Amino acid sequence: MARRRFFVDHVHRRLAEITGPDAHHLTRVLRVEAGQQFEITDNERVWLAEVETARKDLVRFRVVEEIAAGPELPEVTLYLALIRFERFEWAVEKATELGVTRIVPVDASRTERGLFEGARKRVERWQRIAREASEQSRRLRAPEVAQPIRLAEALQDGSAYRCWLDEQPGAKPLMSAFSPVEGDSCALLIGPEGGWTDTERGEFSRAGWTGASLGPTVLRAETAACAALAVVSQMWACATAGGR
Repeated sequence: MARRRFFVDHVHRRLAEITGPDAHHLTRVLRVEAGQQFEITDNERVWLAEVETARKDLVRFRVVEEIAAGPELPEVTLYLALIRFERFEWAVEKATELGVTRIVPVDASRTERGLFEGARKRVERWQRIAREASEQSRRLRAPEVAQPIRLAEALQDGSAYRCWLDEQPGAKPLMSAFSPVEGDSCALLIGPEGGWTDTERGEFSRAGWTGASLGPTVLRAETAACAALAVVSQMWACATAGGR
């Protein structure tokens, strides 16, 4: 079984600490004890480390050695229209497991009233969920969870490939919407309950985005996010393998 991986703020003189509620979770829930070995990352490098101190408010690690961080993930930004918060949280967790680089909550025409303002108070919680999911999935870096933005701002994204997911007939399959190579970046835009309006579709096209489909069925927003990220991840994996 692979060792658990934990995020730390920094490593200094071969020591790192986790404090507060996170330390309490490690010692009371995960039963971390002195002498055990885990992997730790500061979002840049990964080390094998041994627990030197484990108490309710403090877990201190001593570095044993630096280890390989693993392959770099492609740069993928998920612009997800705001949906009910329990479903948005689920999407954050699963998108993190699927390797997303950045998650941006977006206010769309059919976003439920009040979600945009409420989301501002939820970002810190979503960031914590992303960090915990990153530990579980053994990522080197936790994804950024940004403050919510208006749709017009999302359309200014500068990624190499920019696709909006559309349930209307005629959209090309996501797998044929772009051909990723190493160094490319991708942005995915996924709508709210009720989908996109015709006005929004026109704005997407004028901004240079490509409409894409995940198939003939209509998916919930959080399901579409996971399906799209899985497709993009596999496309990059195949492109990378083919270039070796």
